[in-house]
Amino acid sequence: MSFFNELKRRNVVRVAIAYAVASWVLLQIADLVLENIAAPPWVIQVMMLVILLGFIASVVIAWAYELTPQGVKRQAEVDLDHSITAATGHKLDRIIIGFLTLAVVYFIYDKSTTSQLSPVEPASLVAEKAAGASEPDAKPDTEPSIAVLPFVNMSPDADQEFFSDGISEELLNLLVKVKGLKVASRTSSFTYKGSNLNLADIAGELHVDYVLEGSVRKSDNRVRITAQLIDAASDRHLWSDSYDRELTDIFGIQDEIANAIVAALSAELGILQDTPLISVATATENLDAYELYLKARGLFLARQHLEESITLYERAVELDPEFARAWEGLASVYAIVESWNIFGRDWDNLTIQAAKRALELDPKLSTPWAAMGFIASNRGDYLTGIPYMNRAIELGPGNATSYLWRALDYSTLGFQAESIADLKRCLEIDPAYSICRSFLAICYAIINEDELALLHYSQTVEQGYSGSQGHFIQRFMSWDERLMTIFILLDYVDKDPTFPMTAVLDAMEFPQRDHSRGLDKMLSWEDKTETPVTKEIFMAIFKAYQLAEPARSGNRWVWLRENTDFRTSEYFAPLMSKIGAAAYWREHGFPPNCRRLDGEDFECD
Repeated sequence: MSFFNELKRRNVVRVAIAYAVASWVLLQIADLVLENIAAPPWVIQVMMLVILLGFIASVVIAWAYELTPQGVKRQAEVDLDHSITAATGHKLDRIIIGFLTLAVVYFIYDKSTTSQLSPVEPASLVAEKAAGASEPDAKPDTEPSIAVLPFVNMSPDADQEFFSDGISEELLNLLVKVKGLKVASRTSSFTYKGSNLNLADIAGELHVDYVLEGSVRKSDNRVRITAQLIDAASDRHLWSDSYDRELTDIFGIQDEIANAIVAALSAELGILQDTPLISVATATENLDAYELYLKARGLFLARQHLEESITLYERAVELDPEFARAWEGLASVYAIVESWNIFGRDWDNLTIQAAKRALELDPKLSTPWAAMGFIASNRGDYLTGIPYMNRAIELGPGNATSYLWRALDYSTLGFQAESIADLKRCLEIDPAYSICRSFLAICYAIINEDELALLHYSQTVEQGYSGSQGHFIQRFMSWDERLMTIFILLDYVDKDPTFPMTAVLDAMEFPQRDHSRGLDKMLSWEDKTETPVTKEIFMAIFKAYQLAEPARSGNRWVWLRENTDFRTSEYFAPLMSKIGAAAYWREHGFPPNCRRLDGEDFECD
């Protein structure tokens, strides 16, 4: 057994970590208490010396002795077949997590207290906060606004919830077309699905004046939809009605409800007058195909059971080959499925075929252009991909995902200002779009706006999304926030206990060492795990750039300040050429920190 494995078996590493974290917590508390009682500096210095000596002693004891059911014994006296070090290790893990929790609580408390006491904030943070605070005063929002909450499923079959959700979304999409009416995004509205908050509180959080709620009862070939429009400020019902129809008239019901809402707002409040009637073309004459479409779309939007979503979409277009919106949805799920570790088919070509079919049937659709742009950029053809994204945004300026995808392209190409502008627009359209905020945090980290990066990253964590943590591991290390770094890495360990955390920490602690063995462990883990982690993040950590294969997307890590040595290395130009960035630069200009040299050569700071 190797020395390192023996360290692990004897729980030496766990004891060291537990002792270190516990000591850190103790020192922070002691420092706070001693400061308040005006104790002389030598007191804390003596404590640090005692703790250091205790650390050495604890490691030596952990190596030489083992805690057994019969008491403490020397390692040499314990039969390996009867050793309980594994059970002791699990107990130590719980102790470490407990102390880490205390440490993080203290860390958050200390940061918040410091920020409250500090009279000066970074200029960039002050500017962003000031801009966000002044916008309502600078330009009062006089447009009426509405949120469409998810309709309650009252059907005997609980599995019909996808149908009620779909009706809510269809109404939302119809109201978006009303000029002069602001509509809260689907993501934001659906956050309150099943919420116990009252409507006034929901409206306040969504910043809307009116709320549409209702219910759907579907049985056999009939559907009953009840809807009511409420003035959130006064809790007054402006309009309500019920629609009992054959399912063959489902699109007509949607038209009726949307027009009734506009009429109510016009009659009761004198707004949205002279608004033309809302009408939507029948998406499909095949109601089975429509139900399959609604269910597939629900799974796609939730990013759940994507393979089932594909099956449902494919069945829908099989039942009605002229169903343009189903082809559009199929192109969307084809485009992203590989990034969710689902392989086995030629998703790229399937995306393009579905997108082209959707545009043949309805040239006004925007999402097919975005899907084709997404695939083109992933293939390294930004000269095609970004114009496709531009076309998608031109046709669908309210589609937040198109802005997100174009922002990712801009960021990978080194144009962080353009990426930030697109991500901010994404969040204006859909404030609850956590992925947009996550990537905005990364862009701020790239341009060294660390306070803004942490601000937006923290908000994504509060929303339950932490997909950008890999990009922040090095940044936290550069702040010497090692505790936060370990906390982030523990999130990976929690998702997958096989995560080689020790190898990562070793590479970060001693960057000049040879970490090829650790890299092999990381790549082996990455190939086997289902945890959504990208190779390029850990390539940056290990600084093994010559071994890194560029990802199909998400090569933004090269622009982090921690990777300056890579941008000046012999490996940078080949990588940029391989992912298609260099070709785009030569056609459209270089990013701010790059410049053209003689011939095809270029360099970046």
